[in-house]
Amino acid sequence: MRILYGVVGEGMGHATRSRVLLEELTKEHEVHIVVSGRAQDYLAKRFENVHGIWGLTLAYEGNSVKKWQTVLQNVTGAVKGWPQNVRQYFELVSDFKPDVVVSDFETFSYLFAKTHRLPVISVDNMQVINRCQHEASLLSGYEDSFETSRAIVKAKLPGAFHYLVTTFFYPPTRKRRTTLAPSILRPEILEAKSEPGEHLLVYQTSTTNTALPQILKAAGIPCRVYGLRRDLTEDLVDGNLTYRPFSEKGFIDDLRTSRGVVASGGFTLMSEAVYLHKPMLSIPLEGQFEQIINALYLEKLGYGMYVKALTGEALQEFLSRLPRCEEALKGYEQEGNTKMIAGLREQLGLAYEHRGHWAMEMAQD
Repeated sequence: MRILYGVVGEGMGHATRSRVLLEELTKEHEVHIVVSGRAQDYLAKRFENVHGIWGLTLAYEGNSVKKWQTVLQNVTGAVKGWPQNVRQYFELVSDFKPDVVVSDFETFSYLFAKTHRLPVISVDNMQVINRCQHEASLLSGYEDSFETSRAIVKAKLPGAFHYLVTTFFYPPTRKRRTTLAPSILRPEILEAKSEPGEHLLVYQTSTTNTALPQILKAAGIPCRVYGLRRDLTEDLVDGNLTYRPFSEKGFIDDLRTSRGVVASGGFTLMSEAVYLHKPMLSIPLEGQFEQIINALYLEKLGYGMYVKALTGEALQEFLSRLPRCEEALKGYEQEGNTKMIAGLREQLGLAYEHRGHWAMEMAQD
């Protein structure tokens, strides 16, 4: 069949997990990919028929999302971005007529599907917020953020043919056409052998988080730090800190041999840490509830610890919890990506059978 696959470009997690599914789909089907941001270059190196589009971006300062800067950044980007998207739209209409659309939280492909009455299969981790039940005790203190986020997630891809939700935690579903499946892991993670180590892997996406180095130095244990010094071409050692330039192989090696992970609440790295049985100290980006709910479940399951801000005391508390987290993680098992790939194949087949008249049969959520 002909598949249009949309990948949101904010953050690289969507691209890395989409890569896994696209490697399977392109073996059997004709696939065109629409993607924005850094994810475009990543996927274009691996696949044909990759179409660059404009997508929303986030502005960061310290460990938080700056809302007004984000609005201004996106208004400015839209002036140049929308004409590009319109051009890609007409090229796809004239040159490629998809049967089914798959969207990893990406709007362009979804709107294309709605315009042409095509079934959409949603594949992402965000839908867990809207399509599952969460205990009131877990959300205590976050009720307003939860309701706001749920409304946004619901509005992003309403009325899809099916929702495949990637996750390492399993709350009960509350809506039809929803399937939870284990996190999508890149082959390099599946091949990695977890080993005990002494260092912490520290991944920080914002270069403006200036307080982090001193907190890590005070802990006195080896830390391999990624993201803070993006200008590096080789390791820079500063006491117990080793700043490293990004390398996929080097990063995975540091992850699999780490004592634990210190990072935000991003789903991809958290899933990889859980799979490799590495405890994680999660400091979600302020203003991103998706990261907060990941961290809440991480702590609830005993796989790590959630803090709103990193302090020396919080880091010491995390280090003291490591043995308990390691014990809890022993209970996590995942058979590669088999369940998600099987689920996607099944839903693609059903969507293909229903194309053209599925919208009349499916009630809106």
